[in-house]
Amino acid sequence: MRPQDIATLASHCARCGARDRSICSAIEDEDLNHLAVHSQHIDVAAGQCFIEQDELARDFFVVTEGHAKLFTLMSDGRRQVNGFAGQGQFLGLAANERYAFSAEALTPLKLCRFSHDGMRLLTAQFPTLEQRLLSEASNELVAAQGRMLLLGRKTARERLASFLIERGAGCHQATTIELPMTRTDIADYLGLTIETVSRTLNALRRDGLIDIDHITRIHLRNRHAIAALASGEAA
Repeated sequence: MRPQDIATLASHCARCGARDRSICSAIEDEDLNHLAVHSQHIDVAAGQCFIEQDELARDFFVVTEGHAKLFTLMSDGRRQVNGFAGQGQFLGLAANERYAFSAEALTPLKLCRFSHDGMRLLTAQFPTLEQRLLSEASNELVAAQGRMLLLGRKTARERLASFLIERGAGCHQATTIELPMTRTDIADYLGLTIETVSRTLNALRRDGLIDIDHITRIHLRNRHAIAALASGEAA
């Protein structure tokens, strides 16, 4: 790669809106040229998969713009939505030889792709990056444990409340939640039927907890009460 190309890519990394919240924040600005050498910027159209379940896991991905859904297909064709990814999230860490899930763009998506070999070189050169990856792995484990509780013990109201709080995570004062996924995706993620999702959202609206501004946007009228419901502290 030519030096001027590396400089251009490093400049792009410095301006990336996902930099502060992604693994890339572990690398200082003056070292971004090393990051740029091992990364590739790709665009994915809405509805297109960029990770295919059971394919060889050769790459890691950082979402730099847009939203994606992660899902697993069973042998009989049934689908389980495992999660949703947005700006700054790192995908592929839990993969061994093959990906255990598929990932599909919900909206037009921008990604930064790293090969496994490239990431190994980067972590060897930058120990802070390896520490950040360990933190990501820990966060994935905590999320998996929370999901077990969500599916195993929580009621439909508690599941919807948990989902809304989860969508607003990191923005403690946020009152408007954007939902780029379909109601079917939400139902698959929460282990509910689409009818139950719609009925429960309408019940939360009647109770004065939310307003449904649009099918893709929900306004939280009482975030504290919704958080209490999500944690099982309210009926």
